[in-house]
Amino acid sequence: MSTITRVYDTYSHANRVVTELESSGIPSKDISLVANKYVSDKYANVEEASPAATGAGVGAAIGGGAGLLAGLGLLAIPGLGPVVAAGWLASTALGAVAGGATGGLIGALTGAGLSEDEAHVYAEAVRRGGTMVTVRASDSKDLTVRSIMDRHSPISSSERRAEYAKGGWTKFDPAAKPYRPSDSELERMRREYRASQ
Repeated sequence: MSTITRVYDTYSHANRVVTELESSGIPSKDISLVANKYVSDKYANVEEASPAATGAGVGAAIGGGAGLLAGLGLLAIPGLGPVVAAGWLASTALGAVAGGATGGLIGALTGAGLSEDEAHVYAEAVRRGGTMVTVRASDSKDLTVRSIMDRHSPISSSERRAEYAKGGWTKFDPAAKPYRPSDSELERMRREYRASQ
């Protein structure tokens, strides 16, 4: 069993990845998605995730027949604030926070096998508007999963790290002020989200 993670600049790319993964036979329970809340008109103006909203979609798709994307809900992850998410990785990140364990999303990603450096870049990419897809794949499905995920233009963690470093960034800071996209970024993110629904 391996864990494969990719981040996409647009929710619509991630949406297509999840749809293709499920169509290829990857169970929804083995897929997770974490997106910046601004991709959704429904959640864009939510400043805090209420206890009722927190985790509303985190495990909703597991055991259901509608697929992962039908279970998207809002939850709060330190440093990201409210995010649109579903799946096992989001549950792990939320559980680490609720249980007092350190790490949140970084801890969940490194616990799933990602290097700490990649975990920091991917968490920052989500903070800045990206959408992350993480899959637990059996050895027999590993190449299929990687092929699907790689053909939808994921970011390069090394290139993105270099880009962020030019602005003085060194690592994901859960105490940092939440990122607020520009109006043009917001419109692009929401347009792509609506098109993918």
